[in-house]
Amino acid sequence: GAPDIPGLEVAGEIVLPGAGVDGSVLGRKVMALVPGGGYGEYCVAHLSNTLTIPSPLSVAEAAAIPETFFTVWHNVFQRGNLKPGQVFLVHGGSSGIGTTAIQLAKAHGASVIATAGSAEKCDVCRKLGADLAINYREEDFVAVVQEFTGGKGADLILDMVGGSYIERNYDAAAMDGTIVQIAFLQSPKAEVNFAKLMMKRLHHTGSTLRARSVEFKAGLARELEEKVWPLIEAGKVRPLMDSTFALNEAASAHARMEESSHAGKIVLKVS
Repeated sequence: GAPDIPGLEVAGEIVLPGAGVDGSVLGRKVMALVPGGGYGEYCVAHLSNTLTIPSPLSVAEAAAIPETFFTVWHNVFQRGNLKPGQVFLVHGGSSGIGTTAIQLAKAHGASVIATAGSAEKCDVCRKLGADLAINYREEDFVAVVQEFTGGKGADLILDMVGGSYIERNYDAAAMDGTIVQIAFLQSPKAEVNFAKLMMKRLHHTGSTLRARSVEFKAGLARELEEKVWPLIEAGKVRPLMDSTFALNEAASAHARMEESSHAGKIVLKVS
């Protein structure tokens, strides 16, 4: 039900209130989660899916927030129910999702393990607060997680890889652990020994944000403003910016992303 038009998150100034919207919002600087169409000078957004820009952030930084923060809040804290003191494993630790998840999990008292594909990206994860960063190209994350936790495993795993990682996540998980699937960068298909899921009493769930209702996203927006915005205002959480490109350099921005050498978010700026 979601369009395939690019541009899911934007930030800027409200220049034209829609039908039934109070004119007092005119000129308000906001960020917004949109179903597409963000690659432009103007973008239409539901007012309920907009959020005020916290004072420490620039408009460019604000544009890097909506998709990742909505996704992480829902999947890690609502669906994954992460608690203080639990062990949290996030794959793709240097991605927009990963850098957000590391910071929010640490801010909520979890022990954080992140995987990444280079020593430099592992350094990024550690600087953001990860207690342990694993270079998955050089180490078996299952063995490292089990060693780090004294054989207990991770209470919650956020996975965007899928494929062979599905069963390996079962091996890395703690008893009664949870795996939340948010993407399948490797593959949505795998041959899996589900006896491991049963024997460990694991909960494997997943979700996608883009096709969710405006009302659902509005609820997430209000929770973020209530529970996460104070962390941003206090300087405890901040979106990690990799680079910015002019809007007419969108192709170069996508090339940068496809190189997989970036850490954090890539933002398009309208001059």
